[in-house]
Amino acid sequence: MSSPAPNTALVVGATGIAGNALSRLLIDAGWDVLGLSRRAASDVSGVVPVQADLTDAAGLRDALGGHRPTHVFITAWARQETEAENIRVNGAMVRDVLEAVRPAGSVRHVALLTGLKHYLGPFEAYGEGNVPDTPFHEDEDRLPYPNFYYAQEDELFAAAERDRFTWSVHRAHTIIGYALGNAMNMGQTLAAQAAVCREEGLPFVFPGSETQWNGVTDMTDAGLLAEQMHWAAITPAAADTAFNVANGDVFRWRWMWPRLAERLGVRPVGYDAAPRPLEEQMAGAAPVWAKLAAREQLREHDLDRVASWWHTDGDLGRDLECFTDLARSRAAGFTGHRSTLACFLELFDRLEEERVVPAPR
Repeated sequence: MSSPAPNTALVVGATGIAGNALSRLLIDAGWDVLGLSRRAASDVSGVVPVQADLTDAAGLRDALGGHRPTHVFITAWARQETEAENIRVNGAMVRDVLEAVRPAGSVRHVALLTGLKHYLGPFEAYGEGNVPDTPFHEDEDRLPYPNFYYAQEDELFAAAERDRFTWSVHRAHTIIGYALGNAMNMGQTLAAQAAVCREEGLPFVFPGSETQWNGVTDMTDAGLLAEQMHWAAITPAAADTAFNVANGDVFRWRWMWPRLAERLGVRPVGYDAAPRPLEEQMAGAAPVWAKLAAREQLREHDLDRVASWWHTDGDLGRDLECFTDLARSRAAGFTGHRSTLACFLELFDRLEEERVVPAPR
C-alpha cells in the first residue's frame, strides 16, 4: 500500500521574515513547499521557487497554473500611501492568490498573517477612538475604520465559503527573525542602529514613547509564528479561527533596552522627555554604513535593505500599551512559547554569523 502524498504548501512571501521561518519548518516537517516571491528565490533548501508579482492577477494565474497546493500560507503585504490603497491592493492580493489556485481544486486550508492593527486601527486612525483594553482578545469587535486587515479577512472568508476550505488568521505583534533583504525587522534594525552608534561613538538611544518605555508589551518570534501556522493548518480544533500569536512572555522596554545594549556593545540611553525617532537619529547614517560594510565585508552595503527606521519608530512610538491574550490558542492545544530576550540574542548571533551586521569589537 503506497503512502499518502505529502502536503504541499504555497508560502506567499517566502523570502520575508515569517515566510522564511515557515518554509524552513515545513521543509523540516516533510512538506513539499512552493515559495512565492516577486524577486529572489527563498534561501531555504528544498523550496521550489515560484516568481510572481502579487499585484498582477494574470501573472499569478500563469505562475501558479499546474501547481496543486493543499495549504496556502499568506504572509506578505504591500504598504501603500493611504489606507484606501492598502485596502485595494492588499485585499486584491488575497483574492487573486486564492483565485489563481482555485482551478486545481486542491486547497484544504488557508492561513492569513495579520497583526495588531486589527485592534489598534490602520495607519490613518492609529490608536484613535475606543481601542480595546489590553490584553487584546480575538473576539473584540472590529473598529469603525476602514482597515486592510479586515479587507483581507473578508476576502479569505468569502473564498473559504465558496471553495469549502478551512482557514486560520494569525495576529502577530512585532515579528523578529532572520530574513536577508527584509528590512522591516526590529531586531535587525536595532542591530544596525547599534553598529552605527559604535562606529560613530554615539549612545544607543531608545527612540520611542514614554508609554512604550514604561508599559507592558510582548513580541512574536518568527519561528514561533511558523509553529502556530503549521499547527493550525493540521489541527481540526483550530479550523476557522483567528488566533493571537506572541512569545508568551511580557516585558517593559526599560528592562529590555539595557540588556540589548550590553549584547550589542553600546551604551544605553532610555526615554527622556520626548521620543527620539530613528528616522531623525539615523538621518545621515547611510554613508557611515557603506564605509562600515566595505571594511567589515558585510553582505549588504545599502542600509535601506538592512534597517527600516520608520517601521521600528512605528512600533516603539505608540502612545498606548500593546500586548495580547493567548488563551484561545492555548485552549485549542497550542502551547509554544519563547523568551523574547533569547530571541533577540539568537537573532543578533545569526546576523553577525551571516555578515549582515558587524560584531562588536
